Amino acid sequence: MKVDFTNLIMQETSERDGRPMKTFWKKGGKSLPGSIKPVYGAMHPPRSESPRTSPKFVMGYHHKRTGSSGSFKDFQESTNDAWDAGDDDEMCIIKDVAKSAALSVLNTHSQQAQANAAGPCRAEVSEEGKTEAMRRLALQRDVLLTSEDRSISPVAKEGGVLHHHHHGPGIGVRQTSPNRLQHRSRQRRTRSPSQLYGGGSSDENGEREVARLDKFCQLLSGPNTDLSELRRLSWSGVPASVRGTVWRLLSGYLPTNVERRAATLSHKREEYLNYVKQYYDTRLEDIYKDYQETYRQIHIDIPRMSPLVPIFQQDIVQEIFERILYVWAVRHPASGYVQGMNDLVTPFFVVFLQELVDDDVDIETFDVSQLSEQTLRDVEADTFWGMSKLLDGIQDNYTFAQPGIQCKVIQLKELIQRINDKLHCHLCRHHVEYLQFTFRWMNNLLMRELPLRCTIRLWDTYHSEPEGFATFHLYVCAAFLNFWSEDLLREKDFHGLMIFLQSLPTQNWDNEKIRLLMAEAFRLKFMFADAPNHLQSNSSQSIKK
Repeated sequence: MKVDFTNLIMQETSERDGRPMKTFWKKGGKSLPGSIKPVYGAMHPPRSESPRTSPKFVMGYHHKRTGSSGSFKDFQESTNDAWDAGDDDEMCIIKDVAKSAALSVLNTHSQQAQANAAGPCRAEVSEEGKTEAMRRLALQRDVLLTSEDRSISPVAKEGGVLHHHHHGPGIGVRQTSPNRLQHRSRQRRTRSPSQLYGGGSSDENGEREVARLDKFCQLLSGPNTDLSELRRLSWSGVPASVRGTVWRLLSGYLPTNVERRAATLSHKREEYLNYVKQYYDTRLEDIYKDYQETYRQIHIDIPRMSPLVPIFQQDIVQEIFERILYVWAVRHPASGYVQGMNDLVTPFFVVFLQELVDDDVDIETFDVSQLSEQTLRDVEADTFWGMSKLLDGIQDNYTFAQPGIQCKVIQLKELIQRINDKLHCHLCRHHVEYLQFTFRWMNNLLMRELPLRCTIRLWDTYHSEPEGFATFHLYVCAAFLNFWSEDLLREKDFHGLMIFLQSLPTQNWDNEKIRLLMAEAFRLKFMFADAPNHLQSNSSQSIKK
């Protein structure tokens, strides 16, 4: 019996109103399958009512049901795909087209039937063939189920029950499998030294880093460098190849005019060489006998500095640091040398040294004796002036009684009390004083808590911030302490808290961690820097009352 598909298609009527259906879908609905809906999220805020708060939508489906008839219609009203709402008029079935399509299908089936009838009989499938086919089908099903399980968040699937995430529209949940974590850790271990100390470039964002480098080069090659624009670019990290020049400019060591930079650099390097001849070479004479104790203390502290970094254990490097610190101490008698200053030399030395070595060289194991004596003198002079510019802004941290550090510790305590009172009360309950663990954070600018590569990335932002080492560092410490809040709340005694705070697990931190830390610190600064009353403790407020 022949079936007239054309008449079936053209004579199909609607069960609801008896009229011929003009489209594949419902007529006159508010939303068609195919209507494009607005995307909600950080980049596309809702234009009117957010679907998250709309009473129509709960957990992503429509709850409006009217008796037993609200099945397929409700499904249609809550279903969207890739068509436009205006496509309804274009989906009419044309009679000629439908007729030709039906005839083509009938002809194809008749030809296949004739070919099968004329050809040899099909061999029966053996039992082994059937078993093999069923086995392959089962394997395919397992693969599909496994891929579906991977798409479900581990947090969402507990005890075999799927729980919905309440993240709202536009907010995704990043899925990270153990295999991906291992792959990312292997990537970090195989990165080149220039990537570790650079602006965080990788295969994924390499093009973006190249574009950023071009922006830096264009800005630095102009006749006069715009420092405000340079600070804006440097806030999120500086490429390793131009970091030395950027740090010199932002610290005020070099002028913004390109034509004056070479002469200024030569003059400052010659000036430091004269300081070495005047102060260090004559350190054993009677005129400088008051500084012999200073020299002894520096001589003791230098070998203890960064014992796990091979480059800092080389005799040539230790002599360079010894001269830098001694000359600075003699020229700044108000503070002199204070333990902790020796750590502040290392980032400048590494940054300026990295300008002179190849990108594929590990700077932490580089043998500086391969460089010429004049090159090492230039690196030493640049390191001295870089450290001097830094200490000029935080010198009250190292004067008698170190009032700058004490003031910042009190401010940090009040800030933590405002943003995380639960952590603050936990520390106070177990008699942990902020001065016991944050003094080193302020004195060494978190250098004992972070790897050297992270410190260099951190200082990119410090150089680009107004009073970054003096003011912004306070909010970085607050964000840093708040980051470990959950770990600290799990410690139940003074001993456990102090052990954790003295050895924070940051050895695997990378530039992404520092980026998030900087973002949180900037948020705290935006909230509290221009509102000093918010940093007043409850005790001081109660006294005023």
